[in-house]
Amino acid sequence: MHEIPRLDPIRFTEQLCEIESTTYNEGRVGDFLADFLLARGWAVEKTPVPQPAESAGVGERWNVYGGTAGQTADLVFSTHMDTVPPYIPFREDGEFIYGRGVSDAKGIIAAQVAAAEALRSEGYRVGVLFVSGEERDSAGAKVANETPKGSRFLINGEPTDNRLALASKGSLRAVFRAQGKMAHSAYPELGDSAVHKLVEVLGRLLKLELPVTEDVGPSTLNIGQIHGGHAPNVIADKAEAQVLVRLVGDSEPVRAALIEAAGDLAEVEFTLEIPFVRLRAVEGLPTMIAKFTTDIPQLSNWGEPLLLGPGSIHVAHTPFEKLAKKELAEAVEMYIRVARQLLS
Repeated sequence: MHEIPRLDPIRFTEQLCEIESTTYNEGRVGDFLADFLLARGWAVEKTPVPQPAESAGVGERWNVYGGTAGQTADLVFSTHMDTVPPYIPFREDGEFIYGRGVSDAKGIIAAQVAAAEALRSEGYRVGVLFVSGEERDSAGAKVANETPKGSRFLINGEPTDNRLALASKGSLRAVFRAQGKMAHSAYPELGDSAVHKLVEVLGRLLKLELPVTEDVGPSTLNIGQIHGGHAPNVIADKAEAQVLVRLVGDSEPVRAALIEAAGDLAEVEFTLEIPFVRLRAVEGLPTMIAKFTTDIPQLSNWGEPLLLGPGSIHVAHTPFEKLAKKELAEAVEMYIRVARQLLS
C-alpha cells in the first residue's frame, strides 16, 4: 500500500473554496469531501440532509463522517460545509488566503482533517464530521445528532482566532407582524396603518434592557429586516419585522420582554432558538467568549463539546473574508495539542 502524502492545509482549503457551497448547495462539496477522505484511507459515511420546501429543487446534500472501520472514535472534529452568500473566488498572497469560506469554515475543515490524520497516525481514535446547513438552521447537526458515534469529546470549529471559547451566546429569532386597514393616505382616518404600529413596537424593542451575564456580557438585539406597505400614498394593512436576540442565559425573560413590547400592536412568532452554552477550558490555551452561535447545542450526543478554530469572526460573512496562512498552520498544531491533552 502506497504512503499517503501529508496534507497541505492551504491547498486543501483552495480545493474546498473552489466549490460553491452556500447553504442548500452543499451537495458537491460533500461529494468532494467524501471522495477525498475515502482516497486517504478513511471509512466514510454520507448521510442525507433534507432540503426545506423552499429549496427542495436545489439538489441533494449531505453530512460527511470519516472514521476508522470497526473503531469508535474517542474524539470527533466537526464543522460545517456551507457558507453564506455571495460566492467569492479563492486567491492568495504571501501572507493570507482570501475568499468565501477560508475562515468560515473551509480552512477549518482543512486544519481538522490535517490534525485528525496526524493523530490517527499516532494511534489516537479520532473521527471527522462535516455538516450541512449551519448558517441557516443547523439542519445537518440535527440529523447527525440522531446517529452519534459514541465519542467522548467533540471539537467544533468556528473562527475563534485559535482561542478556546469558554461560552457561546445563543440566539432567539422572532417575527413581529402588525395588521391594519388599507386606505388612501389623504384620508388616514379611514385606515389603520400597520407600519405605524410596527414602528412603535420596534422603538420599544430598541429601548429594552436585556439580560447581562457578568463574565459573558450583554444580550444584544438586532432588527434585521422590515417589510410592509404598498406605496407611499397607501395606508399599510400589513407589516412585519425580523428580530434576532443574542442570548447570554435563559430565553424566558427575553421572550416575555419581546411579547410585552409588542403589546396589542403586533403578534410575535418565535421561529428559532439556539441556547446559550458554557464550555470547558484546557490548561495553557488562550480563551475567548463567542458572541455568535454554533452547531454545538444540536450535537449534544457527540460528547463533551469544545469550540476552537482559526480565523476572525469579524471578517467572516463579509466581502473581506481572509485567513493568515500562519494561523492556519498553527490551528493544525493547536487541534493536535488539545486532542492529546483531552485523551491523555
